[in-house]
Amino acid sequence: MRRFLSWQSLGIAWLLAPPSSCTTGLLADLQADFQDWTVAYNRSVAAVATLSDADKIRLISGQSVPSIGFEPLTSNDGSQGLESFFYVSSFPESSAMAQTWDPELIRAGFHAVGQEFYNKGYTMINGPTTGPQGRTPWSGRLVETLGQDVYLAGIAFAHATEGIREAGIIPCGKHFLLNEQETNRSEVYWIDNAVTVPRNNTAYSSNADDKTLHEAYLWPFYDGVKAGLGAIMCAMNRVNGSYACENPALLNQILKTELAFPGFVTPDTSGQHTALGSANGGLDFGAASFWNNQTLLAALANGTLSQARLDDMAVRNLMPYFQQGLDTKSPPPVRSATDPIDVRANHRALIRKAGGAAITLLKNTNHALPLARPRSIAVFGANARPSLIGPGTTMDDVHTHTTWPGHLVFSGGSGMGSPSYVVSPYDALLARAQADGTQMMWALDDTLPEIEYIAVTGTAGTSAPPTVAGYASAVETCLVFINAWSGEGNDRSELRSAAQDAMIRTVADHCNNTIVSVTTVGARLLDAWIAHPNVTAVLYSSLLGEQSGHALVDVLYGAVNPSAKLTHTIARHESDYPVPVCMAADCDFVEGVHLDYKYFDRYNVAPRYEFGFGLSYTTFGYSAPVVGDADEAALARRGATGVLAPGGKVDLWDEVLRVGFTLTNTGSRVGAEVAQVYVSFPNEAAQPVRQLRGFKKVFLGVGEEKHVVFSLRRRDLSYWDVGSQEWVIARGQYRFYVGASSRDLRGDVVFIVS
Repeated sequence: MRRFLSWQSLGIAWLLAPPSSCTTGLLADLQADFQDWTVAYNRSVAAVATLSDADKIRLISGQSVPSIGFEPLTSNDGSQGLESFFYVSSFPESSAMAQTWDPELIRAGFHAVGQEFYNKGYTMINGPTTGPQGRTPWSGRLVETLGQDVYLAGIAFAHATEGIREAGIIPCGKHFLLNEQETNRSEVYWIDNAVTVPRNNTAYSSNADDKTLHEAYLWPFYDGVKAGLGAIMCAMNRVNGSYACENPALLNQILKTELAFPGFVTPDTSGQHTALGSANGGLDFGAASFWNNQTLLAALANGTLSQARLDDMAVRNLMPYFQQGLDTKSPPPVRSATDPIDVRANHRALIRKAGGAAITLLKNTNHALPLARPRSIAVFGANARPSLIGPGTTMDDVHTHTTWPGHLVFSGGSGMGSPSYVVSPYDALLARAQADGTQMMWALDDTLPEIEYIAVTGTAGTSAPPTVAGYASAVETCLVFINAWSGEGNDRSELRSAAQDAMIRTVADHCNNTIVSVTTVGARLLDAWIAHPNVTAVLYSSLLGEQSGHALVDVLYGAVNPSAKLTHTIARHESDYPVPVCMAADCDFVEGVHLDYKYFDRYNVAPRYEFGFGLSYTTFGYSAPVVGDADEAALARRGATGVLAPGGKVDLWDEVLRVGFTLTNTGSRVGAEVAQVYVSFPNEAAQPVRQLRGFKKVFLGVGEEKHVVFSLRRRDLSYWDVGSQEWVIARGQYRFYVGASSRDLRGDVVFIVS
């Protein structure tokens, strides 16, 4: 959680490893079309040519360089809004934004976040985040990411990047790469505002083969680089034995050459370990305790660091600076956290809209929702009320909690928000009850104290026994609010809560219209109560930010028709998920590319709710799909042949065919459907049973129909060929499925590539 990119006091040189030779990844050697980075590249090269080597070292270690008027970039976490400040907004977590499946809403949300950063004096945001990708549901930071499918995450990552850039600041994508858990992520403890102390174990090594790395983890970074990431944060962990921030194969070859990334690589906290190992390994920005005149000038003199590599590091640090026009802007200075600089504008309206669009309807028996002026309701659960202390760092707890004793609107560490206030479900329900004349009762904890109750005035109405069962029996509608918590620093220890599940069962045993709202950082198992006949409706969402209560009540009462879809699979049992948290020094990714629903499909494991699932208050019909506009000439070429540019070879992004169908609103309400297309590949590609390769959120009036067209790009039909080290199109039968989820498939069509 860095505030300024100035590292004089943060690095500790545990060892000075011998450097590896740097022969790739230099911008000057890259035969690439820099596209809209060309002007920034030329200006950066010209500026660096005027600098002494000592000034270049100052530049790459976050210090002022007066000769070119350069001041260090300022950065902060995170994608859900600035941390620790007064007068800023607390936005939905990235996982909530992904659950909207609405690219333009994602762009708008991240643009608003970027505006608040800039107006508080920051020139770079540590985000957006697409890693961890979701190897294990126990991963503690999935709440900060963009869903457990690489295609969905890539589209969201690109639009988030564009939104931040349009706000005038630098997006720093993270975490690169294979940063799939918090346990043993570093060989140090991170305490006391980034002061570190030694630990007795080493950072785990994520060991993945080349195909897995490319298809299951690298994919979204192609999207981010193409969309204009100016910086990328390398992770704390090791990748195939080498630290991610000192890994020439990962940074120089894959990121900077294969993806033609033109910006700079910056380390996560404690990610840099040695001076020359990091410089030659692909890191571009680092700590002055590692990179200084004593270490780097000496390395230049003895040939262990090349002049070309130092120049490249300096150029890369200037590239996003010029690209974003920061040399011509005058951002306000970073102020103290409580200075009365109000940057919120009317972002509360956007936050409420995004929150409503991020709530998935999982169950709705007999049209229990939307509510229509219920005569009496009882509200249960700690997640319905505000935390006892708030709203800020009291929730930035990375060690102990599995649930949160209050309404959960952000997570911990880099996922922490800074709301000026929090609208809890109770607050929003109270306002609605006042307007509707509804009788309310409430029991705002997950467990109630055992007390002896002696009725003096009777046991009916507001004198009902003050127990969960007593209050549930007294009203016609029961609303239960639960949550699941995690945050940076620790992984999850449970995917269900015994106390919360017992509360739900008790309510449902005594109330025949029990509606459950789940606010969760990731997969939360529901099988302890989901089949109870009195559980009539279930809402499921990530953490929705400061307007969370309003967003939930908008959906509960029908002001918003739910349209969100799951971005991960909800299993029936913990054992249905194949990968636990790795406790060893070496974590072998033996499951390969079969993450989340791809594993469930391969091994025919029945989920409780599948990836992409989500109901609406209306219904939709799908016509049979058809393939059209196939570019036979492009499909005849197995590999991409275009010029290299940021994001890979340019023709990877070319449309090669279309899949179309007609979508109809067959219900009685205006609504939106997220139509999805999944692809099965020919056998030679060795791909999952099906994988997402397109989606569109389509808004339809009652009885309205629209023709929906999915444009599939070369990369969408390609697999990573390890032998040729290229993305190639397979020969044989492709099958395209359209539907409402990864298992609710309404039609399919075959296309042969010959």
